[in-house]
Amino acid sequence: MSSVISLYDRLVGFASNRWFEGLALLFARVALAGIFWRSYKTKVEEGTWLQISDVQYFLFENEFSGLPIPSDIAVPMATYAEFLFPILLVLGLATRFSAVSLLIMTLVIQFFVFPTWDHWFGWAIMPVALSAILIVRGGGVFSADALIAKVRGQ
Repeated sequence: MSSVISLYDRLVGFASNRWFEGLALLFARVALAGIFWRSYKTKVEEGTWLQISDVQYFLFENEFSGLPIPSDIAVPMATYAEFLFPILLVLGLATRFSAVSLLIMTLVIQFFVFPTWDHWFGWAIMPVALSAILIVRGGGVFSADALIAKVRGQ
């Protein structure tokens, strides 16, 4: 039995090193970025980067009417956030700030747009969990944040 425990301890130690953690954090960054990038792509005209579709204003006014801010402000805020923060996450630049921003966005969607338990466990829990991991652990060794910290001597 002690040989099994010893093997387990060695495997856990091996999997817990900074390179494996960095790889896991990279995957978490890409996964969270992908969720919001796909949403961003539905908000802009096809073939453009930042030209917001008129349909989005209609949706925000009629379908997402529970938002605490006017739709003419909410649409560009959501679109530009879903454009900028995924890019920063993939680069690992301002990882914690980007994760907090997307967490807040997720919570706004959960509480004001789709306030049901089905939505929480069907969609919202995933970006909340990914954001929480990135807020607590940062971008990891494979991030621009780590490179900047290394250059700064931290």
